Amino acid sequence: MRPRVDWMNQTDDRVLELLDESDLILSPAVVAMNLDYTRNWVSRRMSKLSKAELIEEVERGYYRISSKGRAYLSGEIDAAELENSE
Repeated sequence: MRPRVDWMNQTDDRVLELLDESDLILSPAVVAMNLDYTRNWVSRRMSKLSKAELIEEVERGYYRISSKGRAYLSGEIDAAELENSE
């Protein structure tokens, strides 16, 4: 089971799941198109995920899931470890 982290929301989980399942390097615009959110909203969420080291910027504006992100999805990370990442 995944940890419950106060600053995270459903969008964050969906972004991480998309990056994990596709195993691709994607831009916020592509993620937004695939998840039916605005690019601006996804860009803000991906910035938070990047600061928490759940995704990593490969090149300016292009991201992939990190090993920490995969550990989060599989429930291997304690919520306290992510609480101060916002």
